[in-house]
Amino acid sequence: MTQAVSKKSYKEMFRQMLVLAGFLFLLVPSALKAQTDTNTQAAADTAAVPVAEEPAAEEPAEEESLISPSIEFLGVQKADNSIDLKVGLKAKVKGQFMNLYKMKVSFFQVMGEEERELGFAITDGRGKAVFNIKADSSLKADAEGKVYFKAVFAGNKAMESAEEFTEFKRARLEITPIKEDSLLSVQVKLVDIGTGEEIPVPETLVGIFVKRHFNPLKVGEGTTDENGEALVEFPLGLPGDTAGNLTLIAKLDENEVFGNLEATVVAPKWGVPVSNIIEDQPRALWSSHPPLWMLITFIVLMLVVWGHYVVIVYELFRLKKEQPKEAADATTP
Repeated sequence: MTQAVSKKSYKEMFRQMLVLAGFLFLLVPSALKAQTDTNTQAAADTAAVPVAEEPAAEEPAEEESLISPSIEFLGVQKADNSIDLKVGLKAKVKGQFMNLYKMKVSFFQVMGEEERELGFAITDGRGKAVFNIKADSSLKADAEGKVYFKAVFAGNKAMESAEEFTEFKRARLEITPIKEDSLLSVQVKLVDIGTGEEIPVPETLVGIFVKRHFNPLKVGEGTTDENGEALVEFPLGLPGDTAGNLTLIAKLDENEVFGNLEATVVAPKWGVPVSNIIEDQPRALWSSHPPLWMLITFIVLMLVVWGHYVVIVYELFRLKKEQPKEAADATTP
């Protein structure tokens, strides 16, 4: 009985081993196929990756862009038939405009396609320069009496070159101070001299100014009549120099035909004499020496305020010193 059972167990075990072997045999082709697919994909990836090339030589860094300056250019015709060519040179650097200092600006007269160099000027600390053309210079105007000028900045290693043009018709502005009794007035006359003859210019607004340290002070304006003349009343009581003299200026600004014109004259004793000697001024609210009562009041108020702070700090320290200390524990050795 025991021998029969043993044979039956061996048969069952043999059958199970055959089933397991068959199952393993089915798995082997799938594993081989998966390994083959993996190797194929790896080979494809390897082929897709380009071969590393030697790094190319670094190209030189691009040169920094040059600064682009700008020129403000205008001509001012004077009463003596001379011309002031004025320029302002500046550039935008890091988002801010800066005046270009000690830069050479050349001036030319343009005659058709020809250019005649007149000279040059060096800009000051504000980036401005003025070149004066004398009245006896041989300036050539076109058939309409216009003259053409060009201002050129040649540039340098850090800045680009720049140029600007201006043009205007030749004219002259005259100014004459008139004093009648206690009334003051200024007469101005505007004439066109572009054709060689003096032709009055009517219906043109001319401003009257008084020279000051910074900017001229405008005191009136007038419109020329058919004779090119205008009469403007002048105010009384303006401060002058030590002798009471005033420098009057007649100006025509940015006219479409004649551009900018200017005439200057000194009016003796038209103003109030002002001393140029530095003297101690009396104590006043608007001066650097306030009244004594204000100074004393300020000192007293400051002493009261800071005195309270001192008292508060003193009391805090006193309270800290008077604070009772905790009794020592008798059981503590």
